[in-house]
Amino acid sequence: MAGSHESATPLLSLRGVWREYPAGDGTIAALRELDLDIAAGEMVAIVGQSGSGKSTLMNVLGCLDQPTRGRYTIAGREVASLAPDELAALRREHFGFVFQRYHLLSDLTAQGNVEMPAVYAGSARAERQERARTLLQRLGMADRLGHVPGKLSGGQQQRVSIARALMNGGEVILADEPTGALDSASGAEVMRILAELHAQGHTVILVTHDMGVARHARRIVEIKDGVIVADSGRPAEHAAPTVPRTEVQRGRGAWLDGLREALHMALLAMNAHRLRTLLTMLGIIIGIASVVSVVALGEGSRRKVLADISSIGTNTVEVFSGQGFGDPRSARIQTLRPADADALAEQGFVDSVTPNVQTSLTARFGNVDASASVSGVGDQYFRVKGLKLADGTAFGADAIERYAQVAVIDDNTRQKLFPTTEPVGQVIFLGSMPVTVIGVTAKKDSAFGPNSESLNVFVPYTTAMRRLIGQGYLRSITVRVADHAPMAAAAQGIGQLLEQRHGRVDFYVLNTDSIRQTIESTTRTLTLLIASIAVISLVVGGIGVMNIMLVSVTERTAEIGVRMAVGARRRDIQQQFLIEAVLVCLLGGALGIASALAFGAVFSRFSQDFSLAFSPLAMLAAFGCATLIGVVFGWLPARNASRLDPVEALARD
Repeated sequence: MAGSHESATPLLSLRGVWREYPAGDGTIAALRELDLDIAAGEMVAIVGQSGSGKSTLMNVLGCLDQPTRGRYTIAGREVASLAPDELAALRREHFGFVFQRYHLLSDLTAQGNVEMPAVYAGSARAERQERARTLLQRLGMADRLGHVPGKLSGGQQQRVSIARALMNGGEVILADEPTGALDSASGAEVMRILAELHAQGHTVILVTHDMGVARHARRIVEIKDGVIVADSGRPAEHAAPTVPRTEVQRGRGAWLDGLREALHMALLAMNAHRLRTLLTMLGIIIGIASVVSVVALGEGSRRKVLADISSIGTNTVEVFSGQGFGDPRSARIQTLRPADADALAEQGFVDSVTPNVQTSLTARFGNVDASASVSGVGDQYFRVKGLKLADGTAFGADAIERYAQVAVIDDNTRQKLFPTTEPVGQVIFLGSMPVTVIGVTAKKDSAFGPNSESLNVFVPYTTAMRRLIGQGYLRSITVRVADHAPMAAAAQGIGQLLEQRHGRVDFYVLNTDSIRQTIESTTRTLTLLIASIAVISLVVGGIGVMNIMLVSVTERTAEIGVRMAVGARRRDIQQQFLIEAVLVCLLGGALGIASALAFGAVFSRFSQDFSLAFSPLAMLAAFGCATLIGVVFGWLPARNASRLDPVEALARD
């Protein structure tokens, strides 16, 4: 910076500089019409009592603050024309700050604090680690590299602060009361180090009220009420030998390295405030767990309901005589015949078919009798209806052909007629006709409630038509549609075939798939409704994240000021706080998903016939929501943090 200009050009030059602050309806001037030149390689002490304006002058010189009036140039470059990131570059690459209160970050080790300016400069990780170790060793801190500030003495902390100031070269060292918080021995050691740095070519500017400290400088500038009242010397005509500028080489993958460091800083901050972090995540955890659980509950309910309605044959089509339910002429229509069922069975979209006739008779076994519903069905009836046999076997096609007097009874009939006897092989009477019981259907409850208390007996439809009812036509035909066939097309095909066979439409078709569709639609609506409620909790959780992050910005204002003082750009600060918000939300999302899975496991233990169906897509969407919430609700706090004034931030310690 200095070496590229003629020696006559001051390194730092102020002309007519004012720094005023609002005070009620007026203003207070900390600096008044101030003129000052400082040459490269000088060691200057700025002295004055408290409130004289010396710290304000140091802040202006170090680009932590800007004049309200006047001109300030650095090596001929007008500071007022520089953007915030350009000012950050000056603080990062040319200035080094040594503060009275050290301003070290408590979560970082000595080496981590020293490395910080190089992190923001984009230096390669290995390079900056080596330079930090070298600087600390040079200052006698070789055995304290891994110690956090809380485990270092005041003098050791000030050495770390000096090493940090030198990390990126530190052409100009600005030391604000460098011995103010130290004992005499430590103070003398710090002044010796600063004198050595001056001898090596660094421009050193001391701000102090202690004349004993000021006498270490070759030039003393006294300031009072914002005005320079004494100056023991002028900038040298010829610049003193200056420290060679350290060119910061941005390492490969500097952006990724910076992101990794920001992630590391965020994790340290979260770990330092674990309870606050957990409370912040609580809203996200509850929201994510609710969303995932509700979706899983909805999907599990849907699968259970569909399984239940599939078991009662929802992929079936029923064909009845007449023009519809309640048609008074349907009893007189006798065109629905077993041959129609045989014709339908030959269609490619048909899985199975059963003819149906029905009557009510008294079923009797021994001295026990009861009214029973007797259904004459085909040998494929049990497949069509999805019925399982608990005992025995079903009748086959040969029983249909032989008009066999055999029967399959349901569980209600077994309990009524055979409370203590094994039914299979026993003979019961249906009216006056004896039949042999060859099988018992399994009891089946569904989502629509338990089976009715009626007694059901199934016999071959030929037996029922010839021996029990005495009719040649069917009451109905039930067709189970193949899984690959669309229900609507199958129903249409059945209608066309029967119309062709009958020559007219004297039947009507009931597509029971409409039940499935209605239930699916209802389930989706309910799931969406409950999920929407869960999403509200996510939004509430996001607002909680924003509130806590805003509080975090306030609590960590001094830290933000330190980071800006060592050269962090606005985007660096914004990136760190945004990463913290996203990390909180992602971690909350992970814990929320884990909570949902735990809830599912507990639920399964108490519910044997129903379980939650977790969807990987829903979990991925939940993670996406968590990330989005972190970005959306973390943006404002991060923006606020990045726009803090460095000098005001440093003042809030």
